[in-house]
Amino acid sequence: MSQIIAQIREELKANADTQTKDGAKRFFKETITCYGVKSAVVGKISHKTWLQIKNLSKSDIFALCEELFCSGVMEEAFIAANWLPKIADQFQQEDLDVFERWIDCYIDNWAKCDSFCNHTVGDFMIKFPECVGTLLVWAKSNNRWFKRAAAVTLIIPARKGLFLQEAFKISDLLLTDSDDLVQKGYGWLLKAATEKYPSEVLTYVIKNKTVMPRTALRYAIEKLSKEQKTLAMKKD
Repeated sequence: MSQIIAQIREELKANADTQTKDGAKRFFKETITCYGVKSAVVGKISHKTWLQIKNLSKSDIFALCEELFCSGVMEEAFIAANWLPKIADQFQQEDLDVFERWIDCYIDNWAKCDSFCNHTVGDFMIKFPECVGTLLVWAKSNNRWFKRAAAVTLIIPARKGLFLQEAFKISDLLLTDSDDLVQKGYGWLLKAATEKYPSEVLTYVIKNKTVMPRTALRYAIEKLSKEQKTLAMKKD
């Protein structure tokens, strides 16, 4: 398996450029480690290497993903996050412990958080909705990435009309958080929920707008109608 990791790293290095690397760093307040490879190229490398590993066992694929995550390099984390949803049908409940550990150990910026949680953890929650309560525990964490993960995990399920009440509970827990990346996370979740439940989300926003940070509020109402936005922004 070390051969595929070596191949990935060789291809990433071969496709790196300084301009892309410098540009990527401007998107983060945190210090990031990256090769400087355009996302479309990372996607191609991910797809090509997936074809080489797709018949491996889930445990072997998890081991490869762990090696990519633990490197700390952005593009390697993206490849792991691209692979994992492809085996979502093999997920078991105990895999949530693995995902939680990966967040705790390896997630250190919003892009890694979102690329991993939107699909992998989101797909897990769709398959095992009885585990969604774990996200409420994450939302109470002192770790900003667990808090953001609690929200962004439900983005895609929310677009499907799932977990509306859980989305509101998570938003309640994060409502006045001072971290702008947490605010944007739950604001994005509420925006996703407006695709199926615009009236319910509008009611939630109006109820909480006096304490909801403006960053979260603006994210939440982005896809509402002009009239609904006016109601949400109206001063009492």
